[in-house]
Amino acid sequence: MKKYLVLFINVMIFQGVYAQWPGKIENSKQVLLPNGWKLSPAGHAIPLGDLPLNMQVSSSGKYVAITNNGQSTQSLQLIDAKSEKVLDEKILTKSWYGLAFSKDEKQLYVSGGNDNIIINFSIRNQKLAERDTIKLGQVWPKSKISPAGIVVNKSNTKLFTVTKEDSCLYIINPASKQITKKIQLPAIAYSCALSGDESKLYISLWGGRAVAVVNTIEEKITGTIPVGDHPNELLLNKKGNFLFVANANDNSVSVINTVTNKVIETIVTTLYATQLTGSTTNGLALSANEKTLYIANADNNCLAVFNIAQPGTSQSQGFIPVGWYPTSVKVIGSKILVSNGKGNTSMANPQGPQPISKADNSGYQMGSTANNKLQYIAGLFKGSLSFVDVPKFEQLKVYTQQVYANTPFTDKKMITADGEAGNPVPRKQGEKSPIKHVFYIIKENRTYDQVLGDMPKGNGDSTLTLFGKRITPNQHAFAENYVLLDNFYVDAEVSADGHNWSMAAYATDVVEKTWPTSYGARGGSTTFEGGRPVTYPKDGFIWDYCQRAGVSYRSYGEFGDYAKANIKSLQGHMCPSSPGFDMDITDQVRADAWIRDFDSLVVAGAVPQFSTLRVSNDHTSGQKKGKVSPQAAVADNDLAVGRILDKLSHSAVWKESVVFILEDDAQNGPDHVDAHRSPAYIIGPYVKRNTAVHTMYSTSGFLRTMELILGLPPMSQYDAAAVPLFECFTSKPDFTPYSAITPLINLNTRNVAVNESSRRSEFFNFAKEDSAPDLDLNEVIWKSVKGENAVMPAPKRSAFVILEKKKKDDDD
Repeated sequence: MKKYLVLFINVMIFQGVYAQWPGKIENSKQVLLPNGWKLSPAGHAIPLGDLPLNMQVSSSGKYVAITNNGQSTQSLQLIDAKSEKVLDEKILTKSWYGLAFSKDEKQLYVSGGNDNIIINFSIRNQKLAERDTIKLGQVWPKSKISPAGIVVNKSNTKLFTVTKEDSCLYIINPASKQITKKIQLPAIAYSCALSGDESKLYISLWGGRAVAVVNTIEEKITGTIPVGDHPNELLLNKKGNFLFVANANDNSVSVINTVTNKVIETIVTTLYATQLTGSTTNGLALSANEKTLYIANADNNCLAVFNIAQPGTSQSQGFIPVGWYPTSVKVIGSKILVSNGKGNTSMANPQGPQPISKADNSGYQMGSTANNKLQYIAGLFKGSLSFVDVPKFEQLKVYTQQVYANTPFTDKKMITADGEAGNPVPRKQGEKSPIKHVFYIIKENRTYDQVLGDMPKGNGDSTLTLFGKRITPNQHAFAENYVLLDNFYVDAEVSADGHNWSMAAYATDVVEKTWPTSYGARGGSTTFEGGRPVTYPKDGFIWDYCQRAGVSYRSYGEFGDYAKANIKSLQGHMCPSSPGFDMDITDQVRADAWIRDFDSLVVAGAVPQFSTLRVSNDHTSGQKKGKVSPQAAVADNDLAVGRILDKLSHSAVWKESVVFILEDDAQNGPDHVDAHRSPAYIIGPYVKRNTAVHTMYSTSGFLRTMELILGLPPMSQYDAAAVPLFECFTSKPDFTPYSAITPLINLNTRNVAVNESSRRSEFFNFAKEDSAPDLDLNEVIWKSVKGENAVMPAPKRSAFVILEKKKKDDDD
């Protein structure tokens, strides 16, 4: 039986915010995120490290431990629960999620990630003292193990850890540091929980839609319990007769009676009655009297609150607003603690990440300009730990109103999108559009200022422009002659989540929680573009939606390479002559492949309704000697896109076509507004001409527009909530074709200089997107344009700022 929260609350939805920019909303306590969602965290917060994934409380409630598992510095923090101060912090070479106190509070065990170890810290004098190491195998990649959830028995004689790389349960004697048993699991695992009598161990099978039950006496799996998609966090009540399981992809919590091993109830945590992914349920805590369940919704930036005094008949109570991407929740007495994976706000910071003066109590920002890693978007996520007083009824009502006011998604938007009558972009699925063919071009990693910062009509900073009109004349022509979008933001941080957001308007908890490890050069599985089913959204990608709706489709290098498709729905739908990511293949080759294929489809009258094209050489190969220079690579990319538009606009299908172009992410450069701001374009007969549009748009908004044109439903709460680009369209078409412009640079210009930048570039890995170090690549690209002795300015880009516990003025 499913319980939906239905609250009849009068929430004023102010629709006139489209032209706002990310950051603090004037005369409000809300912060507008680049994706269009808002934050107004309850309580107060202290700073944590990079992407805190797990929080554990010691048996007496004295200590709180946090493991930070982001791309930059990974660490373990020990916090005094009463004073709310960090007692100690240890930098860890590698770590991931697993964390457990011993019952006597003298030991703290933490996962060593792909070093395939468990680190045992002694706690003495309120500090993390000596450390010991329990070895599970050789360091990645010789062994692929990666311990995740950890739990120890009361006598500290048995330690259980489950793993996400080899999908096993390891039973260990902490004293001898010996593995006493290894049990193969049906799927990769996330967490584990030990019953009160220590006879049963429950394991969430992250990739298996089930919880495994292990008899700890016989040390064998006795069965599995079906639950929702992507089960992660587990929570047993004190009596041990009920097990709560958070299901990220289903936005739900399964309530299991541990006597019968049956699910007696499914609690749905969404703000509206919807089956769409996007809440990402991933944290659980019970109140002191165990009558209230607090549930962390990572992608809704809130806690769902349920009365579970009578499991099986749980009642929703409301919501509590927290920070960005809450990953864990705990209760100590009358305090609710929440670790916010991405902190409490996003804002422009012209100086790059740096400490805020002690005299300025309005905020806290970790790092310094001396630590360049903190200027890379993947390392900007400095988490926070919120402390919230358990709310009374009236306060919870206010909190619930705030959560709804922060959330652009509504159940009505699933049915009727924002728009206007007579616009070529329909408002409802099934309504007709004069546009029949959608072409979706995905490029790689540029920011708005890098390419379009020199556009006078836009909000640009020309001092940050590396690839201006001379290098990218076609993109400038798109922005000048059609619509200039200077308030567009990608929903992703890097390519790993970027291609998922670009094709599903969502990145699962598996993707969001594992890419920072691989991007920090700490190992781990990295097939994020369809290679591993565990990374898939519940209902698949946009091609799956096309397949179910009977919409014809074809892919050119996206989620595949030539005829090889990475996902089932693309088998037989890949252009056999189109390569995937490969910096040794020019984008002219990609354009040629598409043109030949397109010509044959036009002759056959078989041009698909939806085409995805990967045109990716704007990624560049830095200054690696012999490779195409950065400017030539970007110019190659620009001309390829121009040629595609030229060919399409002179074809018989042009009158019923539209082209959407965006970057999968914006990680490879600075931007003075936000790290997520990126160039994006729309071209077609029904697109407005010579117009600057300052409305705030996102990757999900692009996808929602395509869906409405193609007659597809939204794929997640994000595209359902996003503003479609109807403002960019007109009902009066202009069928004038587009003619490609040749960039004023030799596309075959190679790197020939022997200098520090070329030497650095030799060590970069360009075989796979984002494998080169972002900051180093940015700098050598900057120097390739500005000169080897040119000093690269501090990136003017977003910083994720953590609000301090004591604020001078909440309304600043």
